Amino acid sequence: MIFYTDASSSLFSLDGNVMSRRLSVPPAPGPLEAYACAFDDLFSHRSQRDQFRRYLEGLLLPSERNKTFTGLANTEPGVGATEAAAQRIQWFVSESTWEAERINQRRLHLLAEQEATAPNPSGVLIIDETGDRKWGNKTAHVGRQWLGSIGKTDNGIVSVSSLWADERVYYPVEVEPYTPSSHFARGKADPAFRTKPQIALELVEQAVADKRPFLAMVTDSFYGENEDFKAGLVDLSVGYVLALKPSHCWWHREGEIGSVFEAASSVVWQADDPGAWIALKRVFRDGHKEEWWALEACAGPYGPEQSQRLVIVTTDPMQLPEQSTWYLTTNLPAPDSVRAATSKLTVADLAEVVRLYGLRIWVEQSYKKVKDTLGWAEYQVRDDAGI
Repeated sequence: MIFYTDASSSLFSLDGNVMSRRLSVPPAPGPLEAYACAFDDLFSHRSQRDQFRRYLEGLLLPSERNKTFTGLANTEPGVGATEAAAQRIQWFVSESTWEAERINQRRLHLLAEQEATAPNPSGVLIIDETGDRKWGNKTAHVGRQWLGSIGKTDNGIVSVSSLWADERVYYPVEVEPYTPSSHFARGKADPAFRTKPQIALELVEQAVADKRPFLAMVTDSFYGENEDFKAGLVDLSVGYVLALKPSHCWWHREGEIGSVFEAASSVVWQADDPGAWIALKRVFRDGHKEEWWALEACAGPYGPEQSQRLVIVTTDPMQLPEQSTWYLTTNLPAPDSVRAATSKLTVADLAEVVRLYGLRIWVEQSYKKVKDTLGWAEYQVRDDAGI
């Protein structure tokens, strides 16, 4: 069995004996070649190793051009699709026999080996979804559905992804396309149909199975208000910090607080008497600091001694501005609570809850830009393997 290669492209068995010599391929530029070499043993053909390098080069080209096959091959748009360079890359992506998951696992292994990118127990696992417009009905997973990238329902494809992040670095872990019910004979009743929260939970399960360290899983209100998703996280003994909508409510008697917005607005804040609101200093990546306010609310099923806590975070406790107010629920125990002494989850004060959810902003800012630069929505393949 082949296990590794050296710089001269000789193949070695477990006992170190040379088995054969692979033909060399044109190297990738600069330090990209050393990175590409780490994947060579996962490709069985010289042409695959060659096109893997050309593919990586194309992804990292300046983003003035779309990352279509002609763009990746740096050939003329449109008519250049028939040129050999573009055809070879299309063959590599769409038809060549290599396993994407093995490539991804090697990528994650390389990240874990480097001190600068290795995951650690203080980071978070982020669940996010991306929707992009795609025309026609011949491409796998495409259907009429809500697309976050354009803010409306249209024909397109949606993928659910998991990311690892801390204050230093962030990178994708896994990605799984969502297949609309229209692709199944029995629609949503088909056993093969999976909702987005089901896919998201499977991605968390995979991270746990791979022993990927993270302190909590964080995501937006679409998943945060899905009870089955939250129950699945509890079953996995995973800590979470999840967003809720301001309108999120629960059964309550008349005259009692019945929504998270009511819980936030019921606690009076004044400049000279903040009451239960706690001032926090948030330090951002560029070094600037902002004063935010956090509230540990007690209402309905939420409280510091309950299985779920309700934390409201805002820049202005009086106005609760929509764009800078978070309504969060977490199962991480509060300090000095009874649960803190009995739970296996990490204790988190208000500052820590805010820090953890603040890492989700990587998804809304830099991560979206990175996906655009790499041509996330510009692929020209139709089948699942190619995507």
